[in-house]
Amino acid sequence: MSLSAKTVVLIAIGAALYGIGGLPMFGIPVFANTTLKPAMAVLALFAVLFGPLVGFLVGFIGHWVTDLFAGWGVWFTWVLGSGIVGMIIGLYPKLTRERLEKGLFSKLDFTLFVFLAFLGNVIGYGTSAFLDSVLYAEPFTKVLAQLVIIAAGNTILIAVVGHFILTSVAKRKQQSYNLKEAY
Repeated sequence: MSLSAKTVVLIAIGAALYGIGGLPMFGIPVFANTTLKPAMAVLALFAVLFGPLVGFLVGFIGHWVTDLFAGWGVWFTWVLGSGIVGMIIGLYPKLTRERLEKGLFSKLDFTLFVFLAFLGNVIGYGTSAFLDSVLYAEPFTKVLAQLVIIAAGNTILIAVVGHFILTSVAKRKQQSYNLKEAY
């Protein structure tokens, strides 16, 4: 598989923003090594705008960067989880037939966006929790609590920030789309 230079640059920028933005100093600690990160909105935005592959790689590489700089070591189970979250949210353009590219962002589109964010968090970080329990003998109740807190918190965060960002993107794209139609 070959990635274009543009795609590689997008992944690098997204991973850096998600990775640095995911550091504990920018998050809200909520439970044992569990932080709500506003950077989740960065992951969601890159996934929605550029698809599942970019979403996966931004999440995977970005979380790896966070773990490296945070000083607690790289937890590959959670790195994988962030990649899965980005991949699932990245299904948005295909499921909406790329309406956002045409400047369209309806209530139904927003509902789908929030649903994909929730599904991505449950599946992605559910995988992380399961693997932590199996591979690292982490107590199941602990990883389940982490999963519930993260899935709910991240979904709310992504929904609130994402609504403002995607509404703005749609307005900008609509203006551009209308100009193209005029000519």
